[in-house]
Amino acid sequence: MFREALQGVVDNTEGSVAGLLMDFEGIPVETYTAKESPFDIEVVGAEVSVVVKAIQRATEMLEAGDTQEVAFRSKEMVTLIRVINDNYFLALTLTPDGNQGKGRFLLRTTAPKLLDELA
Repeated sequence: MFREALQGVVDNTEGSVAGLLMDFEGIPVETYTAKESPFDIEVVGAEVSVVVKAIQRATEMLEAGDTQEVAFRSKEMVTLIRVINDNYFLALTLTPDGNQGKGRFLLRTTAPKLLDELA
């Protein structure tokens, strides 16, 4: 179920190279990488989990509500993060010219389906 969901997000988002379902301890539950990916999505996810936890603490301190989505862009990649619950998140890595809007949409609509499976 998890791999198929990630594959659907990656394969249906132009410019995407990899997808990941990971817990906030940095342990990957499932990954899917397109053949042409230059990035190790597990390393990306492990590093991102630290950043997302820090952002979650900041939003709590600001009383801004739960963190739902985080995105960051560098010269070589864009990573979109969708928080599923207190324990898990989805990540999608794209090329800088990838379709970020579609990626965000697919992450948002896929997260509730995975939540049911993780419960």
